[in-house]
Amino acid sequence: MDKLRSLQYFVAAAEEKSLSGAARRFGVSTQAVAKLVSALEHGLGVRLFERTSHGLTLTASGAAYLQSCVPALAQLQAADELMRAPSAPGTVVVGVQHVIAREVLTPALPRFHARHPQIRIDVHDFSRVADEQMDGVDVFLVLGWPEADELVSRAIAASRLIAVAAPAYWAAHGMPRHPSELAQHTCLPIRSVDGTVMDLWTFVRGDERVAVRVGGWLLTSNAHRDMVIELARAGEGIAWILDWTNREDLATGRLVQALADWESPEAPPVNLMYRPSVRRIARMRLFMDFVTEAFREIESAREQRVVSGPRPPWLKRPYGKASASVRRRA
Repeated sequence: MDKLRSLQYFVAAAEEKSLSGAARRFGVSTQAVAKLVSALEHGLGVRLFERTSHGLTLTASGAAYLQSCVPALAQLQAADELMRAPSAPGTVVVGVQHVIAREVLTPALPRFHARHPQIRIDVHDFSRVADEQMDGVDVFLVLGWPEADELVSRAIAASRLIAVAAPAYWAAHGMPRHPSELAQHTCLPIRSVDGTVMDLWTFVRGDERVAVRVGGWLLTSNAHRDMVIELARAGEGIAWILDWTNREDLATGRLVQALADWESPEAPPVNLMYRPSVRRIARMRLFMDFVTEAFREIESAREQRVVSGPRPPWLKRPYGKASASVRRRA
């Protein structure tokens, strides 16, 4: 048995939740993945997956094994990259949305540069998939549900949307015990990159689903997300943020999450997108693998597995406000 390949297939199958998804990632047949994963299970003497009609689910043993495998494979990959680095000079042009650049790419780039000092990174501001923003860009990091038939697209991270505010705000106004109570609070919604006001905050707990129309005295564009965060820190209202952003604020208590026992079903994934020919270029592969690794580190730090939601109804048509989609469907 090719142990390294079997581990790679196992990790990919766990992330994709299917053998066929792992097969597509590596460009091999589903049978090839199934054979090595089964051999791995046989060699370990444990079942790593429960196989159902809905796909693969990790067993307790499989989840524990995955936690050990991911760092080990990342170290092997880093060693391989160091050996390949001398033959991969040049520039990688990256189109990235502001929130990804600030929260993940900026802190990670010094580590990439230390590994590959001969590769230059040219970062372009990128808000949405459009011809005028795609020209000359090699790799894209996009939040949400982009549609671009000419690009390869792979979700490399899941997200959760959470409602947060400063301790001072919760002390003054009380922390909501149910999502419906947010309608009586000052919330600070943001306009999406497509222009839709994201004023419909949706929560799920068990079989209960609640969509709340929120609002307050401020509405900002996506480009001014930092304004919302600063005002939330100052106790001026509740912000609706991605759980992998503002990690220091949450860790230090400057921002405190409400309704932590609820999930958002409309949380957007992080997508790595690129033209098919790019993958054949060594420096592009090095960068894309590194970015994927950076997001996997965020995933591994979570206490529980997070799955991003499907494309929300309000993105399918230009409603102006997300809450208008509820009225039109009613």
